[in-house]
Amino acid sequence: MKPYVLLFAVFAVTAGVVMARTPAPSTAEVYFIMPEDGATVTSPARIVFGLRGMGVAPAGVERSNTGHHHLLIDTGLPASDQPIPADQNHVHFGGGQTETTIELAPGTHTLQLLLGDQLHIPHDPPVLSERITITVAEPPPTSPSDGSNEGN
Repeated sequence: MKPYVLLFAVFAVTAGVVMARTPAPSTAEVYFIMPEDGATVTSPARIVFGLRGMGVAPAGVERSNTGHHHLLIDTGLPASDQPIPADQNHVHFGGGQTETTIELAPGTHTLQLLLGDQLHIPHDPPVLSERITITVAEPPPTSPSDGSNEGN
């Protein structure tokens, strides 16, 4: 991302400025290719994003009908008129990535995708997936090696 774009976004958030939202086609759709809702996965979990009706462009690149993915983990939707936060619950894919592998603690987690424009601001209307729930399985117990050479 160009430094001046990031600087402007940071200034806008700290100053409480309401940012203009980039239009999105009403037919645009972002969704999970994998995992499916209700899936049990192991960590690290592979997450694959899908997008219809728009294209993917890196953060900082202004091109109509494009955006980049943000993965929301165990959180609700952020403000629609501000840049999407960047923290452990709001993971940015500003390089235009369409999949990732993430470490998640064992247990139940919610995931949701939200497309952001060149400044990380949700489109108008927002392009967001259904919220899915996955379960991360406990890692299998490891048995200590007793030094024996079984099978020989």
